[in-house]
Amino acid sequence: MADYKAPLRDMRFVLNEVFDAPSHWRAMPALAEVVDAETAEAILEEAGKITAGTIAPLNRSGDEEGCRWQDGSVTTPAGYPEAYKLYAEGGWVGVGGDPAYGGMGMPKAISAQVEEMMNSASLAFGLYPMLTSGACLSIYAHASEALKQKYLPNMYAGLWAGSMCLTEPHAGTDLGIIRTKAEPQADGSYKISGTKIFITGGEHDLTDNIIHLVLAKLPDAPAGSKGISLFLVPKVMVNDDGSLGSRNTLSCGSIEHKMGIQASATCVMNFDGATGWMVGEPNKGLAAMFTMMNYERLGVGIQGLSTGERSYQSAVEYARERIQSRAPTGPVAQDKAADPIIVHPDVRRMLLTMKALNEGGRAFSTYVAMQLDTAKFSEDAEARQRAEALVALLTPVAKAFLTDVGLESTIHGQQVFGGHGFIREWGQEQLVRDCRITQIYEGTNGIQALDLLGRKVVGSGGDLYRIFSDEIVGFCRDAGAEMGEFTAPLVKALELLDELTAHVLESAKRNPNEIGAASVEYLHAFGYTAYAYMWARMAAAALGKDGEDDFYASKLGTARFYFARLLPRIHSLAASVKAGSESLYLLEANQF
Repeated sequence: MADYKAPLRDMRFVLNEVFDAPSHWRAMPALAEVVDAETAEAILEEAGKITAGTIAPLNRSGDEEGCRWQDGSVTTPAGYPEAYKLYAEGGWVGVGGDPAYGGMGMPKAISAQVEEMMNSASLAFGLYPMLTSGACLSIYAHASEALKQKYLPNMYAGLWAGSMCLTEPHAGTDLGIIRTKAEPQADGSYKISGTKIFITGGEHDLTDNIIHLVLAKLPDAPAGSKGISLFLVPKVMVNDDGSLGSRNTLSCGSIEHKMGIQASATCVMNFDGATGWMVGEPNKGLAAMFTMMNYERLGVGIQGLSTGERSYQSAVEYARERIQSRAPTGPVAQDKAADPIIVHPDVRRMLLTMKALNEGGRAFSTYVAMQLDTAKFSEDAEARQRAEALVALLTPVAKAFLTDVGLESTIHGQQVFGGHGFIREWGQEQLVRDCRITQIYEGTNGIQALDLLGRKVVGSGGDLYRIFSDEIVGFCRDAGAEMGEFTAPLVKALELLDELTAHVLESAKRNPNEIGAASVEYLHAFGYTAYAYMWARMAAAALGKDGEDDFYASKLGTARFYFARLLPRIHSLAASVKAGSESLYLLEANQF
């Protein structure tokens, strides 16, 4: 496998030339105090060094060795504790954390790039700081000041890790039926009892303490999801002076044996009257947990992008070096027995598909990250409200579409290698295995599609959709005539998506099955149109500069490929949406 190289040039292009992020930050005093273009550049450079130099070399060995469980303890692969310590000492765990508690205070638009580099280097490794950051988000937004002071500094510093304990053996998506109980105690704490499964980083040897956020129900809780509370439950109790005390009454019962992310400990966690403290208000645990969901779901989408990027880098290097057959137009490498496979149309199709999806995904994930920043930091109430609406609409697209096309990219990368792509030593098959989980956890992609179409589009009567649609219309209207080759197909794609949206809004009134029947194809049509908007914006930033260097010429060529070969996928998706739900119910259950 090729050595990983952080795509810093493209990240700078997206941040500075496409979205003018420095101006965005200057407009928000809270961000203007901590970040500017020079600071962002320095952070990305250093992140590129540690991810490529320290973490990426552990990716394959970590996959080969995996995590080991014995008597409740989990050992991560060789090199992981040392690499994690180095990563933590650099302040990377708290890159987006509040400086008041020791974080860097960087905007999500910056931490999103760091996440991409981390997960390209090693998705399994990146899950440990990701879960810690997610736990910190919920603690910061909802916990008492005492809990924040006690736990956040060491979590941001990477001295302590975090986990999110939601799923139970019988309760995955339907969290309303969880059974974990929380018994109130006289001192204001709670005794937490129950079993959680699929807990990423629930136990490991990377830190001295792990702070679990656990969903549980109070004795008098109402039924369903309205009866869930959130609790902070440390692995090791923390004394009043901040030192570590006795072990809490919780344990790791086992770790899962998985298809991929072998170096990430996926744990069964048993809470046996463990001491915990409530985060937020009683019976409002889901709201507290969902504070981090928009960030985490974007983060999972970025994982799909990351694996696609790593696969692309290896595939391009291989395609330039592997010689097989001659080009259809005649020999290219006259001094060799055959031409490099990059001359062949089908190899180019796969490489360009990967490149277009990766770079479109990087722009889209950055766009969503900037909406998160506006929603959190802007002092303009109207701007915050608009950004919150866009985040609500686009988060399921970011999670599901980036991971669906991320898997497609890893498969293309494997295919470029031919038989060698099926062999472990080249690393491509690991990326396929690792990427697959991204479509499943943090809410399966089918659930994301239901969220987009059912809750966000139909649930708002189309209002949320029109905010994004109107923005694209405005961009196309204001673009110059020289942008016509990109804006014309974008306008047509948006008109088709407008038509599909109206179709589902109307058909859902007659038949509740229509939403579920259309949701996945609708999300994909939305995703391809959103990427078309991103590619039009990137083309606008590159146009006229393609004579300066190969970067801009490559950007425009890839944009043209996207509009010619990938955007047309929306037409088959539209046909599926319009076909309705009837064909899904032609069979009785026993006829399957």
